Amino acid sequence: MRLRLAVIGLCLVLVPVAVAALPFKAKLTAGTHVPKVNTKWPYSVRVTTLKGRPMKARVTVQIVDPLGGVHPVEFGNRKVNVVNHPFYGTFKDFVIWPPSSATTIGGIPVTLVFRTTVKTAKGKVVLRYDVTPHT
Repeated sequence: MRLRLAVIGLCLVLVPVAVAALPFKAKLTAGTHVPKVNTKWPYSVRVTTLKGRPMKARVTVQIVDPLGGVHPVEFGNRKVNVVNHPFYGTFKDFVIWPPSSATTIGGIPVTLVFRTTVKTAKGKVVLRYDVTPHT
C-alpha cells in the first residue's frame, strides 16, 4: 500500500503546470554567440503587441558571469548603464567586450549570459543570450 501512495505522489509532482502566455512579444537579436573582444557587437531588442505593432517598453541590460555575478552594460561608448531605459518598438545598441571577458578555465572558454529585462505596461520578460567572447 505504501508503494502505491509513493508512486501516485511522484506522478502528481511530474504533472506540468500551465504558464500564462505574455500579452506581448519580445525578442533579443545579436550578431553572434562568439564575439571578438575590442570590436563592436551589435544587439537589438524588439517589443510588439501580439498583432505585431510596436509598443512602449523599458530595458535593462546586464552580463551574468558563471559565478552568478551581475554586471551592468553601458550604452555603446558612453559611461552610462542601460538601466530601465525607455524605448518604442526597437532598441538598438552595441557592446565592446573587454579582453578580460575572454577568459578560460583549464583551457575551456567561459560562457557569459547577456541578459535583458524588458518591462511593458502588460508585464515583464527576461531574455537570455549565451556569449563566449574570444581574442
